[in-house]
Amino acid sequence: MAKISMIKPALWRDYWELTKPRVVALMLLTAWVGMLLASPPDIFPWQAMIFGTLGIACCAGSAAVINHIIERRIDIHMRRTQHRPVATGRVSPVQAMMFSLILGSAGLAILIFCVNQLTAWLTLLSLLGYALFYTIFLKRATPQNIVIGGAAGAAPPLLGWTAVTGDISGFGLLLVLIIYTWTPPHFWALAIYRHEDYAKAKLPMLPVTHGIRFTKLCILLYTVLLIASTILPFLTGMSGITYLLCALGLGAGFMYYACKLYFSDDPSNAMSTFSYSIIYLMGLFVGFLLDHYLHFILN
Repeated sequence: MAKISMIKPALWRDYWELTKPRVVALMLLTAWVGMLLASPPDIFPWQAMIFGTLGIACCAGSAAVINHIIERRIDIHMRRTQHRPVATGRVSPVQAMMFSLILGSAGLAILIFCVNQLTAWLTLLSLLGYALFYTIFLKRATPQNIVIGGAAGAAPPLLGWTAVTGDISGFGLLLVLIIYTWTPPHFWALAIYRHEDYAKAKLPMLPVTHGIRFTKLCILLYTVLLIASTILPFLTGMSGITYLLCALGLGAGFMYYACKLYFSDDPSNAMSTFSYSIIYLMGLFVGFLLDHYLHFILN
């Protein structure tokens, strides 16, 4: 009882933390790019940008809250997550679930009534895929969890695309492919850095089940696949030379970090690779926009 009495009551910052705002912000960036690429460069998709952003953000935040609830007993064993609001008891599972339901319901309602039904149902599918299928089943079932479950996290640019067009196109799916291929080397770099925590929590992450050396090799190979996938928008005519130069330059940087990680035993290289992977994805999607609008301005 004494331990419970020492727990501070939940503040708005605790609920904000539950939504994983940094992760959601990166997801929204890719969704915005999907919206803008799906629109002619001389037309700004105001309705999709405003209501699509609100709906996708609420649904993504809702999924993040469910992740906190399901993993609260695991989070207390890991340094990175042991101070999370639900894990520490600052927010109870019931309070968190109610918050998640409110966010998710609001997000879906916004998408259905202010955007379109296709975007709403795709968003719901990705929410359920991440919050339930990945978090409850895949994460504990196989070291390939992030590969199989990565599709849910790769959906935002397609959601942005459908928010504008109302249909699924090959170009929108190319954006999904890029994030899907980016996710394993991004996550595995962090998993190497935190492999002791994952082992303590008894989660079958790749560095725990197959060793760090093998995981480093997988990161290197997936980086090659990632670079190849980022060339496809240029080859299919989706984007032009400006994007291609950005993709190749950023890809060379990712390959540098992947090689440095593979050939060195310095533990800090894993975190450096993880940090660069975030910069890489942001830079790549900004490159899409530069190409989209520069071509219009110059012509």
